[in-house]
Amino acid sequence: MTTPDLILANLLVLGLAAELFTLVDSEDGNTRSERFRAWLRLHSRPGRALFAVAWTSLAVCFLLRIL
Repeated sequence: MTTPDLILANLLVLGLAAELFTLVDSEDGNTRSERFRAWLRLHSRPGRALFAVAWTSLAVCFLLRIL
């Protein structure tokens, strides 16, 4: 494995561990997805628009990268 592979693997494991910890924790609203929605205020019109633009941009980047 190369150094970038090891870095990415460690980040993935760290994120998984953090998510598992918050799922086991009894406090509501502390998972990454719930925090992300709260930070972007996805219940509002500007938050939904920002999320749609970000998601579409990411999808286009992946599509261009794959093709």
